[in-house]
Amino acid sequence: MDNLEPIIDQIRAGFEARNKARDEALAVCRVLTRHCAHAIRAVHRQEQAETDQHLQEAGALVARLREMLAGYDDLYFAGYTQDALKEYAEATITSALIRNQPLPAPAEVGVEDATWLNGLAEVTGELRRRCMDILRQGYSAEAERLLACMDDIYSVLVTIDYPDAITNGLRRHTDLVRGIVERTRADLTISQREMHLQRSLEELSRRLDNES
Repeated sequence: MDNLEPIIDQIRAGFEARNKARDEALAVCRVLTRHCAHAIRAVHRQEQAETDQHLQEAGALVARLREMLAGYDDLYFAGYTQDALKEYAEATITSALIRNQPLPAPAEVGVEDATWLNGLAEVTGELRRRCMDILRQGYSAEAERLLACMDDIYSVLVTIDYPDAITNGLRRHTDLVRGIVERTRADLTISQREMHLQRSLEELSRRLDNES
């Protein structure tokens, strides 16, 4: 038992280092999530410079997380860390699709595949929000483009048939995506019919004016 204290000291030192890394990661995750929220808000407001600034700062935090947790896989793959990284994937993909830019791959975003897929699933909610903003001004082809993006996302997600332990619960998010896509499709259909009705009424009004 002479070596008990040195062993305990070594264990304690390891725990101290791990606890410090955890606390620092939690702080970074909070700031990262905040930048992602600001980026999404900015892209909806079509504030491109602000969107890019928040995404750039968020990307630096993602790299910092990966570096500081390099020796602690359990902390890197912990729920709070992956949730923050998922928010970054969502913000990056949302920005790209709304601005009609190429879809960034997981390696470009700097996140794991399952994290990227879950972020992709949550993008549909932001695309629906953008569609609703557009439809307030009337039906447009841009809303149809975004709906097509949502359709493509759902069509791909339903093919990812793996256990939740591998996909981090992707199946539940995919079920939610289906409802979001169908509601958006219904809203666009109603808006399109209203547009056609309005045009028909305007055409009828012009014809009656000409006849009179």
